[in-house]
Amino acid sequence: MKVLIDTNIILDVFIKREQYYKLSASVLRLCGTQLTGCIIASQTTDIFYMLRRCGKDTQAAKDILKKLTGNLKVLGINAADVQAALVSEMADYEDALLACCAKRQRAEFIITRNEKDFILSQVPALSPQMFLEQKYKGADAK
Repeated sequence: MKVLIDTNIILDVFIKREQYYKLSASVLRLCGTQLTGCIIASQTTDIFYMLRRCGKDTQAAKDILKKLTGNLKVLGINAADVQAALVSEMADYEDALLACCAKRQRAEFIITRNEKDFILSQVPALSPQMFLEQKYKGADAK
């Protein structure tokens, strides 16, 4: 199963956002083993920026991205994705770009804590909790 992982899920884990960490980490642990977890290339710059902003030094941020990209497939963005996101009715451009790439790459789900931001996405969005409960019957969520 191919899933696209939203930036907030990744940051939950690497910044250790207490109330979200456990479920987000459970999803990431499934990537590379039971799931094909993916991110789009533009997310790497956002993640690097946020890690630095949250106190990680440059090398630590790079090390996290190396670990992350070792477990998740990094998907390219093409001109058609950019154009589709620009004309999308989705309010947030970054979310629209993620949704367009998810569709082109035939991802089954987008895993995010902001499901409402993806209501107009053609690829369904699920929270980590809903994904684990519905698709993995809570496996690894303990």
